[in-house]
Amino acid sequence: MRKQALAWVLGGWIWGAAAAEGLPLSVQVALRQAALPPTALGVVVQALDEHEPRLAWQAGTPLNPASLTKLVTSMAALDTVGPAWQWQTPVWLTEDGGLALQGSGDPRLTTERLWAGLKRLNVTELRGPLRLDRSAFTPGVAAPGDFDGEPWRVGNAQPEALLLNAKAVTYTVRLDGAQARITADPALDPPQAVPTTTAPCGDWRGALKLQWAPGQRPRFAGSYPAACGEQSWTLADPDPASYPARLLTLLLGEAGIAWRGEAAVAAEVPAPLAAPTLFWPGPTLAEALRDMNKPSSNLIAQQVLLSMARAAGVPAPSPETAAAWLQAWLDAHAGTAPPTRVVNGSGLARETRLSAGQLAHLLRWGWGQPWMPELLASLPVAGLDGTLSRQPGRFGAATGRAHLKTGSLRDVAALAGIVDAPSGRRWVLVAIVNHPQAQAGRGVLDALLRWVAQDAPGAKASP
Repeated sequence: MRKQALAWVLGGWIWGAAAAEGLPLSVQVALRQAALPPTALGVVVQALDEHEPRLAWQAGTPLNPASLTKLVTSMAALDTVGPAWQWQTPVWLTEDGGLALQGSGDPRLTTERLWAGLKRLNVTELRGPLRLDRSAFTPGVAAPGDFDGEPWRVGNAQPEALLLNAKAVTYTVRLDGAQARITADPALDPPQAVPTTTAPCGDWRGALKLQWAPGQRPRFAGSYPAACGEQSWTLADPDPASYPARLLTLLLGEAGIAWRGEAAVAAEVPAPLAAPTLFWPGPTLAEALRDMNKPSSNLIAQQVLLSMARAAGVPAPSPETAAAWLQAWLDAHAGTAPPTRVVNGSGLARETRLSAGQLAHLLRWGWGQPWMPELLASLPVAGLDGTLSRQPGRFGAATGRAHLKTGSLRDVAALAGIVDAPSGRRWVLVAIVNHPQAQAGRGVLDALLRWVAQDAPGAKASP
């Protein structure tokens, strides 16, 4: 590649001829437009039928991969139990006329599935207590708002063995004359109403003036722009400890099962010793990974990690002990030079470190495993779905041909996976930007992807 004769001075960095010499010209241009230095980027591009990378730029530099961590979680899970492994939730109709559930970490116990499961009990009345066994996992030390100070975000909910409906409530706003009525689903809160305004539909969530505090029911104290029509907002429940009991009590009534016994108790009580009345089957691991990777769900990633650590023999894993299990798996499969660090299964962390070279090595190893088709099927397809569904034209020839996990934090932008070039060649691509202005580097990742889809022309590996 021709050296640039002219130095670029952008944002205090001097761009010399050798600064980005090993990078494709289109990527150099994208870096310049984003005002990012080449040192902010780590890249590995390697054809699956080649022994050496076509491009290796800062491949050994430990970087924060953000949600690319979910690739590690996915491969560790698939390697541990296989794609057909399935969650099962034991359920008992107890001798005292009550109901007992034992959590196993199922990430897909939605209200619809819970209602259908309750109907399967084939009873019309319960007279005993509700017993909830959550002992399969040990609670961690983190709180929902620790990472970003926004505990009302569903993605910040903490994992648990009996995760019902992601501990969430969806509030739907509908116009009703001069008011906007707000209803909750599930109906754990009474309807609310706020006045409408003639303002343009801008930040309608901010206009509602949400009042959310732990242990208190959410309230909306503002107004609502009528121009917004009907909208929905899903929030984490502010009382997650009591959420399962409250939700099950509500659903029992909706399923036509009269509750005649004592009030629902969410105590941590052990499940009965007798054989379960039935099991509520959950998703297979392959299905859960699609739910996790395509929308990049942090909560499902943590549920998967804890479930896999338990399946691997970690007793009643906590988020911390499950992360230690994942760290051991990563070190065994990606090596320890440079040192890696994972602190959870989702990548929602500032401390995680992994090099582009190590992640590329994992992907190449995974390509030879029998579960690789399930891993690829779980990833967003460029331009078509998941976190890559927007602006399909931006990916060029890679549209519909690349299965890629995205990563995004305030100071991280990342992309990694497998690219099927129109020529028929398959490529491993790992690209990670770490910088305070990393989000400006999305164009850099897009330029790399378009270049790889053209079979990486004219590249040479760089140290």
